[in-house]
Amino acid sequence: MEKINRIKGALADVGQTGKWLAEQLGKDPATVSKWCTNSSQPDLPTLHQIAKLLKIDIRELLVKTMTNN
Repeated sequence: MEKINRIKGALADVGQTGKWLAEQLGKDPATVSKWCTNSSQPDLPTLHQIAKLLKIDIRELLVKTMTNN
């Protein structure tokens, strides 16, 4: 599957784990694990909530599709 999000990397950047994120969101750790491996994706409201929890811009949770030349 194509890499769409960088939740796993963002968690590592702020020193948190998928288990912590699952607890904060009230989600099953297996669901968060699927997001971290990009085998499934969270919806936009959940992505927004993740960004708020990690205190980062929501755009940092997405893989860039274009680079500036």
